[in-house]
Amino acid sequence: MPRLYLSPSLQDFNLYAGGGNEEYYMNLLADEMEPYLISSGITFLRNNPRTQELSDVIRQSNASNIDLHLALHSNAAGEGKEGQVKGVEVYYNPQNSFSRKAADFVVEEMKKIYPNPSRVQALPTETLAEVRKVNAPSILVEVGYHDNWEEAQWIRENLGEIARALVKAVCAYFGIPFVPVQPVRMGIVHTGGVNLNLRQFPSTEANILTKIPNNSRVTIYSQIGNGWSVVGYGGFTGYAASEYII
Repeated sequence: MPRLYLSPSLQDFNLYAGGGNEEYYMNLLADEMEPYLISSGITFLRNNPRTQELSDVIRQSNASNIDLHLALHSNAAGEGKEGQVKGVEVYYNPQNSFSRKAADFVVEEMKKIYPNPSRVQALPTETLAEVRKVNAPSILVEVGYHDNWEEAQWIRENLGEIARALVKAVCAYFGIPFVPVQPVRMGIVHTGGVNLNLRQFPSTEANILTKIPNNSRVTIYSQIGNGWSVVGYGGFTGYAASEYII
């Protein structure tokens, strides 16, 4: 299954108009994203603002088997324009077509929820370290301008919607279904004796990640319809036929 590095801002010195700071709100955003990632079958690592600096984050991402690196930030206008700018900016590596692809999916989803869709744009960067120095395809999302009071308030009041939009974009990038949050529960494989295939995608043509023996206990993260469930077993997360799990 796809593996994401989730990297909310470490910048507690960037203050929000009306109170709070960038690190605080971007970590709340990551908190909101996690249940959607789990239900959709996306495994992830997440940085730790208490113990890591940016160089540590990049090093950890590069040392891990990551398919996409997603940095969560909010923006501030330049000198003389403080509080006057609005918009969502998604930065990508112009040397990496997968980075641009991921950025385009984020733009598409953010336009659906942002008050002024014309101000949502994908932008190339060759300077942002968390895009340029990460080995995996990487994007950095500025979800709004926190020095603008109206924009900061929009971020605060819409963390859940932003989280949902971002995970939808990540799912589209990976080519897997987005699944609304469901209660995680345990199940037992009941095939009558044969092994149950755990697959990479919800299709009988998809690669088999592992085989689950009959009567094994599994973690059911969600049921996605069309006869498939997102299932965890033996360190793997994938799709299994729902009819064989009770």
